[in-house]
Amino acid sequence: MNVSTKDISSTKLDELCIQTIRFLAADAVEKANSGHPGMPMAMAPAAYTLWTKHLRHNPANPKWHNRDRFILSAGHGSALLYALMHLNGYDISLEDIKNFRQWASKTPGHPEYNPAGSGAEVTTGPLGQGLANAVGMAIAEKYTANYFNRDGLPIIDYKIYTVVGDGCLEEGISSEACSLAGHLGLNNLIVIYDDNRITIDGDTQLCFTENIVKRFESYNWNVEVVAGDGNDMVAFEKALNNAKNTDKPTLIKLRTHIAFGSPNKQDTAAAHGAPLGEDEIRLIKEKFGFDPDKSFHIPPEVAAHMQKALQKGSQAEAKWDEIFAKYAKQHPQLAKQFNEAASGKLSVNIDALLPKFETGKAVATRKASGMVLDAVMPELPMILGGSADLTSSNNTKFTGAKDFQKNTPNGRYIYYGVREHAMGAIMNGISVSGLTRAYGGTFFVFSDYMRPAIRVAALSKYPSIFVFTHDSIGVGEDGPTHQPVEHLAALRAIPNLIVLRPADANETAAAWKFTLNYKDGPVALILTRQSLPVLKQTQLDTAANIDKGAYVLIKNEKPDVLLIATGSEVSLAVDACEKLAKENIKACVISMPSWKLFEKQTKEYQDSVLLPNVKVRIAVEAGIEQGWRKWLGENGVFIGMSSFGASAPGNVCFEKFGITSEKTVEVAKKIIKKSEKDKAK
Repeated sequence: MNVSTKDISSTKLDELCIQTIRFLAADAVEKANSGHPGMPMAMAPAAYTLWTKHLRHNPANPKWHNRDRFILSAGHGSALLYALMHLNGYDISLEDIKNFRQWASKTPGHPEYNPAGSGAEVTTGPLGQGLANAVGMAIAEKYTANYFNRDGLPIIDYKIYTVVGDGCLEEGISSEACSLAGHLGLNNLIVIYDDNRITIDGDTQLCFTENIVKRFESYNWNVEVVAGDGNDMVAFEKALNNAKNTDKPTLIKLRTHIAFGSPNKQDTAAAHGAPLGEDEIRLIKEKFGFDPDKSFHIPPEVAAHMQKALQKGSQAEAKWDEIFAKYAKQHPQLAKQFNEAASGKLSVNIDALLPKFETGKAVATRKASGMVLDAVMPELPMILGGSADLTSSNNTKFTGAKDFQKNTPNGRYIYYGVREHAMGAIMNGISVSGLTRAYGGTFFVFSDYMRPAIRVAALSKYPSIFVFTHDSIGVGEDGPTHQPVEHLAALRAIPNLIVLRPADANETAAAWKFTLNYKDGPVALILTRQSLPVLKQTQLDTAANIDKGAYVLIKNEKPDVLLIATGSEVSLAVDACEKLAKENIKACVISMPSWKLFEKQTKEYQDSVLLPNVKVRIAVEAGIEQGWRKWLGENGVFIGMSSFGASAPGNVCFEKFGITSEKTVEVAKKIIKKSEKDKAK
């Protein structure tokens, strides 16, 4: 729908507020000598209109549950967000604006999520992530509204607004996420496209000439087109109102001009990623009637007008509190569930729900994971699951789970389709919505497609749960394209990401218990396709020790060798230990499902597991060696992969690549013999 008007109805005060936003952003970038001034100057009118007339929020309580969500997916324009937050009364001072992009400031180069609440709903910067997060938030709103709302008492009823740029729509993740959003009919999602037609390289005509309107209409979106120069706010408001009255998600295509008002840099790439320069800012301020000798100037009438957001937000939240109080009287159990979900508290005893697996049986850890989900998920209604077109392979759909679809928003299982990258970012949006949490599955090798979303989750401490199956050359016949080799090392390298590779079914259950109780960041569960023996816990209880990252599975006094392994290779180490015992060689077997958790333990505990006096150490893992030297020391030996895999049955791959108990025994005997010779010298 094309929306326009010739009469731009805006008061002088509105214009003054818009100019103040523009110049706060431009001055912040100039002082930092770093940043992106053009986008905030172009989007100031739309942002002002949205924040003052449509966005329901409370600056005094950024975590109010029924607030509208605003996501600046075009995160390079962060100076716009900080100007809005300061003027509206969030905990962003003028000094914070002046401290833009500096050490330990509240105003980093791109918006960063703070679990305690800051006004930045998610971390944006990598383009398209915020847009996909918004899709996740829209899913979460639909689900929780359906779950909680009763008797005309809408305790969940909000919109998700996001501002995107050309870069967001060029990135492939936007195609994945928006395609799914259209399929799901997420009419609570409103995307404002800053159509300024400029990227770092220059005019978008260089590389981006697709018909955005037709593209989004083909996704089954409502599209509103606002022509002009980005200042027609009557037309923009009409588009917003239309967006609120449709059964589809909406894209508002708003034509703007980067660095609007700049005599020399408007509509140029020079305004995208560099300061405008003091002389240029003076010219723009003079053009708009601002004092060119003043920086970070906020006229008192602007401050008074914008600060009304505090009162307005407080009143909106107070009204919601009244509704919730009435709701709690009529639906006390649901109100209790709401409050528990809001606190992040698990309302059930996970231990009592977890299945137990008998020693001697063989169970793939992906299957064990599915059995855990069958047992616990019916009792955890605020956790939404899903898979990227691999549901039956990942075992991620628990018994009784309903599908989340346009007409069944009460469903807890999301079919993401072949959209791994969007799945990761959508999960992140679900997991930071305030009440819900997400897990989603795919093959481990496709963590490559999800890595940007996983990294942002770790950086921002989103509690997303990434379920990866088919974790090694054990995948077999699919061959090297589907056999992860370097992926464990790659994920272990990400700070704040807990990687858990359980050795058997019982460790898998314990891994899920840890994961469901862990709220300080994302967790990646790495699971097998092939069946593994359920190990006998001869020395210590797995469930009590997996949260320590590593533990002694088989203990021997004064051992000759330490066999350290993860996942499917732990059973190989156990078999090797038994073979060595027949030759009077004593080995300890250490299961090490999580390096990161082990790193967090005391030196005393670490030494009780990796005995410092035992110099002969062997690590067995069907991945590359990178990182293992820390645990092996100088003289340790790694048995694993040094190449890509091959297309053959999984057991053949293990044999041909030398990842076997026989090879482990051979290596152990060789290095023990060498160690004895060295001692004799």
